[in-house]
Amino acid sequence: MSLRAIPLLAISLILYNLVVLMFSGGDGQAATSADGATVATGAAAALDTVIFKVRMLSGGVWEFNWGDLLLLITFFLLFIEIVKATFTTTSTLIDHALSMLVFIAMGMEFLMVERAATSVFFLITTAGLIDVIAGYTIGIRVARRDLNIGGDS
Repeated sequence: MSLRAIPLLAISLILYNLVVLMFSGGDGQAATSADGATVATGAAAALDTVIFKVRMLSGGVWEFNWGDLLLLITFFLLFIEIVKATFTTTSTLIDHALSMLVFIAMGMEFLMVERAATSVFFLITTAGLIDVIAGYTIGIRVARRDLNIGGDS
């Protein structure tokens, strides 16, 4: 099997789980502070942990956190997956099937694991769905184009 057949969004799934497990403490439930404000703990707190801050020209401060980094990586990997879908090889078919399995795993984790019940993980799961739909749609379009080109001669 070719390395091209490995679904790259599995990296996002693994990274999310690593970040949440390494940086989250507690049971993942929201806690209440002394002044009555809701404070995020667990997965939400891990994803909201700031990596760096940049002061903008406007005077505002842009904070880049772990959740933002995971989404940035996911979008980059989704782009690569869509480009990979334009090839018509046997490894592409295996990649589509494995991408479907990764999406099913993401969906199951989102529904059944408490620490995966975050907006960041929902968006990663949505990227998995887009990968599956785009992979099959682009694959069908490319195969149709290849058949039309071969049929003209």
